[in-house]
Amino acid sequence: MALNCGIVGLPNVGKSTIFSALTSAPAEAANYPFCTIDPNVGIVNVPDKRLDKIQTVVQTQKTIYATVEFVDIAGLVKGASQGEGLGNKFLANIRETGIIAHVVRCFENPDIIHVDNKIDPVNDIETISMELAFADLSTVEKRIASNERTSRSGDKKVREKAIAMAPLLERLKEELSEGRSARSLDLSDEEEELLYDMHLITLKKQIFVCNVDEEGLKEDNDYVKAVRKIAEAEKADVVVLCGQLEADIAALDDPEERAVFLEEAGLEESGLSRLIHEVYHTLGLRTFFTVGEKENRAWTFKAGMKAPQTAGVIHTDFEKGFIKADVYHCDDLFEAGSEQAIKAAGKLRMEGKDYLVNDGDVMFFKFNV
Repeated sequence: MALNCGIVGLPNVGKSTIFSALTSAPAEAANYPFCTIDPNVGIVNVPDKRLDKIQTVVQTQKTIYATVEFVDIAGLVKGASQGEGLGNKFLANIRETGIIAHVVRCFENPDIIHVDNKIDPVNDIETISMELAFADLSTVEKRIASNERTSRSGDKKVREKAIAMAPLLERLKEELSEGRSARSLDLSDEEEELLYDMHLITLKKQIFVCNVDEEGLKEDNDYVKAVRKIAEAEKADVVVLCGQLEADIAALDDPEERAVFLEEAGLEESGLSRLIHEVYHTLGLRTFFTVGEKENRAWTFKAGMKAPQTAGVIHTDFEKGFIKADVYHCDDLFEAGSEQAIKAAGKLRMEGKDYLVNDGDVMFFKFNV
């Protein structure tokens, strides 16, 4: 699975505004459809209070955060799966992402044109969902045709795999034909593995992002409630934020000014920070830390990795020549107050090749190449 997130939605729902605030990059935003033609890509720091706290305990020259990639994909419209608008190009961009953040407009503003001239989150979600399902349907139908030929292959293994695929593809075809997602079939891990190379859009995990006005941050409006109902049925998470407010916060260079701005808005954490964390964890990503004289750094690894694999995140030589890892958890550092105190308390552990790394571990790898 690709380790990035595609931001999708109808035109003028606030995708590019949110992307610009996320990346503090000047993604083009305008009050008309298709102002985004090529996907903007931004690498975003993952806010981490644990790393901030590590820096106060072990002060170094530099602090480096983990990152996640966001892709701002141009607005889809009804008929995108048939090539309407710039549909085919946009759908191809979505296939290349790991998960989808579906931005839904949940605010009234007569000055910002809606592509359907009405605010209706349920209809908006249905439009996008149908187009993605129909795009996948086209992919599945092509695979069914090729799979029939493959099922007559002289190669026994190839033939048996094709025969096993046939009923699964028919189930998919039936579901997608009704505009429902591949996710709704609740496929097993083995079935998903069979479909992996098809890169089905509707098999990707999805997060709904409700873009509200400032008033909508205080209490869920009817639009947000409608989105939450859909999300609950799809077992998807929801993040509520105000794109314009987030853009205003992102425009402030001083962290203290940003904190004051958030406080005045009655927020403990920015909506974008919540979105970044949601994407990071939904992708199955976790963080370990390295602490040193020159830098304190957060590193990204996939949940379930063992010590040698996480060592390879830093450098392939670390994995090849892995000997052991000295490990403690960042909470131990906060409690003890120093690395020396951790060692004195016997909380520094020596772990081998089978150690499953935990989110928040601080690690020092020993290797020999």
